[in-house]
Amino acid sequence: MAIAIDERKWGDFNGSSPLIAVYNSFHPLTPEMEALIDIHTFPISFRKNRYIISPIDRNRYLYLILKGVVRGFYKDDGSEITTWISRENEIVGTIRNLWTNEESEEYLQAIEDVDLIAIPHDLTTMLYQNYYEANIIGRKIMELHYQAACDRALICQLPTVKSRYHHLLKAFPGMIERVPLKHVASFLGVRIETLSRVRTSEKTV
Repeated sequence: MAIAIDERKWGDFNGSSPLIAVYNSFHPLTPEMEALIDIHTFPISFRKNRYIISPIDRNRYLYLILKGVVRGFYKDDGSEITTWISRENEIVGTIRNLWTNEESEEYLQAIEDVDLIAIPHDLTTMLYQNYYEANIIGRKIMELHYQAACDRALICQLPTVKSRYHHLLKAFPGMIERVPLKHVASFLGVRIETLSRVRTSEKTV
């Protein structure tokens, strides 16, 4: 039986969800999978500094970033601790309550105006349960997330601010030009004044 698709939803995206092209880059999708993705995903936008997810929200989606930069952070005694920063073509979401009803203290915030594709958790579960291709795609995406997590862990363990800054430039190119310095400093686990001094010294070398 053919699946009806609201083509108006994807009128600005050549008639289909951009998530299909991303998934196809990891492993070919079946026509049925593509149809389900077109039906259940949808475009959504957030202005700069708006929260995409906060602790008061029930986490029901992952998001593919089409345009812009997003950060994840926690609050602790009034301070914001940035744990990750992502940009175009990356898939983001909260982790602690992924596919569960548990509460999470994590925030997702738009650092720039962002355009996203919302990916319902119910869709992801459906694809995993019914299509082996989805499990291959999921594994490859998780490999990329694991590599990024390893880079973040290494940054936190490096002994000097200079070495952390250098690794940031290598592992996350372009971040320093697009992200406010206060968020970069939080990501590196240093004071903004310290990071500013390191950046100034590097420019004068």
